[in-house]
Amino acid sequence: MNDMAAGNIVFRRWQIGDVRITRVIEVEKVTLPPDLILQIDATAVQTHDWLMPDHADADGNIMMNIQAFLLEVGGMTIMVDPCLGNGKDREGAAIYHMRDGPFLEDLEQAGFPPESIDVVLCTHLHFDHVGWNTRLVDGKWVPTFANARYLFAKGEFEDAKADTWQTSVNAFEDSIQPILDAGLADFVEVDHRLCDEISLVPTPGHTNGHCSIHISSQGKHAVITGDMIHHPIQARHTKVCSHVCVDPDAAEATRLSSLTEWCENDVLVLGSHFCGPTGVYFEPDVEGWKLKSETGL
Repeated sequence: MNDMAAGNIVFRRWQIGDVRITRVIEVEKVTLPPDLILQIDATAVQTHDWLMPDHADADGNIMMNIQAFLLEVGGMTIMVDPCLGNGKDREGAAIYHMRDGPFLEDLEQAGFPPESIDVVLCTHLHFDHVGWNTRLVDGKWVPTFANARYLFAKGEFEDAKADTWQTSVNAFEDSIQPILDAGLADFVEVDHRLCDEISLVPTPGHTNGHCSIHISSQGKHAVITGDMIHHPIQARHTKVCSHVCVDPDAAEATRLSSLTEWCENDVLVLGSHFCGPTGVYFEPDVEGWKLKSETGL
């Protein structure tokens, strides 16, 4: 781990062989009762002191970030999951409605002006993972990263078009359709390999076409989870899903197989909504798994 300070912001960075990964946060430490998001209550969270203070508080509230990851490899810059966006009508998710935040300015401070992005990857197409796909210019939603190709998994895209929950917060209309209209979308399989070091991995359950991003270089491995695991508590309680997971059984099976693989191969886990250090390692617990180390080297 090699953090970079710019102004009053610290951007967390990790090096996985030839791949440099930078975290840029849009909303930090959203603190909320766990049962607002997950199928678990605060009392259960309170029994796991290894979650505190970075991932939960003493009252059993959980903490989550909204954040993006930038991958640099072989002269290519890849944006993973471009967060919420500004000015988006999100009455169906009120705390994120009509935001006006400095994400693009923060991105530039981290060394990534919008024109520098070559590829945009979305682990899935929920509103908090696609928002900065577009920005409002002269009353019209246009691609934020005009020089980039936007990669959408085929099945995820088809499901998103028909997803009533997505429609209720307008995400397809304002954050996906403008990419199609601009001719910047490419449709790929859920196991697509972008380059030798970076590939998509199917992790179904939260959505049917959900994928995670696997990074492998010089014998080191990392994964950007997406929403196959929202919070570290789900490593201990693998059956716990979010309220919007479309296939809870598949979501649990994905967590079980992923956590087993991460531990066996010493994979740095970059939780898409994890607070604190964000890059973590897991180890087996009496039941399930727990955090082993929160330092990504």
